Amino acid sequence: MAHAALEHVNLTVSDPDRTAWMMERLFDWHERWRGVTIGRGFTVHVGNEMSYLALHVPAAAPLDGRPSMPGRPLNHVGVLVEQLDDVERRALALGLKPYGHADYAPGRRFYFKDGDGIEYEVVSYA
Repeated sequence: MAHAALEHVNLTVSDPDRTAWMMERLFDWHERWRGVTIGRGFTVHVGNEMSYLALHVPAAAPLDGRPSMPGRPLNHVGVLVEQLDDVERRALALGLKPYGHADYAPGRRFYFKDGDGIEYEVVSYA
């Protein structure tokens, strides 16, 4: 079987610029692209050269027949980092409230929620 890697996750957010700004500061990511989506919404792609989050705000009445607010069966988005303590300091400096800290085999983690209530798990195997 060929190696597979996650390329992106598309999240519906209320303010793509705000969420991108937070991700850039937390994870040293950068904006890869921004623009109008097929359904007349707007998105900002933020990440690195290999993967990214598509931060999407839907149009009031999309053209493509899709619902304007996709379902929310998402549990959380996991982000792998090398320096967990450094990222937690950044999260605190941004006013985020880390919780759910755990040391477990094979790593350590904490969680936080963004301004839209989306939960992120930050994990390190270092």
